[in-house]
Amino acid sequence: MQLTETHRPTLDRALEAIRSRAYWSPHPEHPKAYGETGAADGLAAYQALLGSRFELDQPGTDGWTGAEVSPYGPELGVQYPHPDLDVLLPAMRAGMAAWRDAGPETRALVCLEILSRISARTHEFAHAVMHTSGQAFMMALQAGGPHAQDRGLEAVAYAYEEQTRTPQGVDWSKPQGKRDPLELRKVFTAAPRGIALLIGCNTFPTWNGYPGLFASLATGNPVLVKPHPRAILPLAMTVRIAREVLGEAGFDPNLVALAAERPGEGIAKTLALRPEIRIIDYTGSTEFGDWLEEHARQAQVYTEKAGVNTVVIDSTDDYKGMLSNLAFSLSLYSGQMCTTPQNLLIPRDGITTDAGPKSYDEVVADLAASVSGLLGDDGRANALLGALVNPDVKSRLEAAAGLGEVALPSREVANPEFPDAVVRTPVIVKLDGAKPDDEAAFMSECFGPVSFAVAVDSTGDALDLLRRTVRDQGAMTVGAYTTSADTERAIEEVCLEESAQLSLNLTGGVYVNQTAAFSDFHGSGGNPAANAALCDGAFVSNRFRMVEIRRQA
Repeated sequence: MQLTETHRPTLDRALEAIRSRAYWSPHPEHPKAYGETGAADGLAAYQALLGSRFELDQPGTDGWTGAEVSPYGPELGVQYPHPDLDVLLPAMRAGMAAWRDAGPETRALVCLEILSRISARTHEFAHAVMHTSGQAFMMALQAGGPHAQDRGLEAVAYAYEEQTRTPQGVDWSKPQGKRDPLELRKVFTAAPRGIALLIGCNTFPTWNGYPGLFASLATGNPVLVKPHPRAILPLAMTVRIAREVLGEAGFDPNLVALAAERPGEGIAKTLALRPEIRIIDYTGSTEFGDWLEEHARQAQVYTEKAGVNTVVIDSTDDYKGMLSNLAFSLSLYSGQMCTTPQNLLIPRDGITTDAGPKSYDEVVADLAASVSGLLGDDGRANALLGALVNPDVKSRLEAAAGLGEVALPSREVANPEFPDAVVRTPVIVKLDGAKPDDEAAFMSECFGPVSFAVAVDSTGDALDLLRRTVRDQGAMTVGAYTTSADTERAIEEVCLEESAQLSLNLTGGVYVNQTAAFSDFHGSGGNPAANAALCDGAFVSNRFRMVEIRRQA
């Protein structure tokens, strides 16, 4: 495999991107970039997987499992190997020494070959992501394809950067005056921790999965992929490609393996406590994330959990643009993103805008109208909303309407192509920040297409509530709108002190719930929503330890 010639320029460009933070991506977003027959070929390849056994030829298979049902209705019917962990885990460790000794550059280039082959099958992955997450096709293609691949490549770049800070070897000499100097030969090796466990999520199996997978693999660790039982296929496809590339490059394919679980088995808890598991990457509920952090003491645990994302609305010089931007942010993928705004803090006396003063009631009504206008056409609504990923989201959506005055009721949207899809528009509920009963509702995450328009006494009170929310509940994103320089500085100070990523005065085509690899940090690792950021040096540097061997010269 001509890995250096093929992929070293891409690695160098990725290293430049994480230093400059400028826009860059080697993975095209446009569907037509994958060839004239790319779309048809991808659909055919996806359909060929349905109703079949997904062979991986990995050791320790003791049966077959899988019960995925698309949020759009159809059963996938794919069966995956179920692992005997006492056989699979030792087999995964067998190839570690050769993978470690290959060094950071070779590991990075092998990872880039894996990503390149995934990229070539972006359309196939798009259908797999769509029918396991409920994302609309275009979002599945972009977020589940090139954007996920970018995040994986970003992790490889950080891993390479951190491992190569220390030279591989050095001749060390300490002068001793008139005596001969003390001389040693020192060799430094990035030594992996051990098997990494990736616990996948239902909503973004590749986007949330690739950073941990590639960060661990690039730092020398085998990776056991445990997908969410409703979203196995995209990660199983990833595992198959990784195993193929590793084998072709002369390494043990068992450095990457799949752990699909039987219904109700709860294999994640069992795996998390195995002594062989030394790294865990997890995206999901706060409850299980907290359990992992408390109980998986033998492992380095990276978690992305729940948070309460907040937008402070103080004033704006582009009222129409603000409403349009917020409407899109609330609607995209039916709010089923860890970055979607939930609480909109609005002074009860209203705000100043370029369209004149607007009362709290007017702001909420105008936002409701903007969402309704955006989603008024069912075709456009389906393209933006996708489908609800599971029945729990639908239950929360329906219950939210009983929490306060409904400013925008949710409506059912029919999907002619997939009549069994559950598609709902967002609900906006008016609550009072001064009422304890209302606070109990908006101070916890209500994952899905649910937003609360919270009336506060002043912008100062909004900032106090923002600080308390981030500190107690965590936040993946914070948004704010203001024309006041003093208010802007005050909001910045809250976010700097509480480690929350802030977006100010977004009125165009960039949204608070979207981040760009190589430039934006996803989460901060500094508040309860996540203990790590995607992606920075801290996300990769503790996946290996630098081990020194010194010899008398």
